[in-house]
Amino acid sequence: MSHSMKIKIYYEDTGAGGVVYHANYLRYMERGRTEMIFEMGLDLAQLHNKNRIFIVTRVDIKYRSPARLGDTVEIQTGLGWCKHASAMLRQQCLRGDTLLAEAEVTVAMLGPTGRPTRLPVEFTRGLNRPGPE
Repeated sequence: MSHSMKIKIYYEDTGAGGVVYHANYLRYMERGRTEMIFEMGLDLAQLHNKNRIFIVTRVDIKYRSPARLGDTVEIQTGLGWCKHASAMLRQQCLRGDTLLAEAEVTVAMLGPTGRPTRLPVEFTRGLNRPGPE
């Protein structure tokens, strides 16, 4: 499965010179992962109420080119790998055909005891579904 969403760059996203502040790419990618999870049919609030939460355990990000005030960027999210209680997602931030940033983000599912627990079946089923061509 892969997911794509668009984000408009506002003044609040930028620093000096109208360039997007580097940490904001992490926020955009978080939104992309969250939207993908919603698209899988998972209710994050319901999981949270059952004391099951996704946490980020690792982020490897490369910045390639700056996004600027007024740009519309696309966040693409797809599966790298999936195990019992964790998964690695590959994400890209693009402006048209220009790669702005790319990341590999590892997430894990914690259960009520705060220990790793099996990912929800909807998550693993959704990740193993083929994405758009």
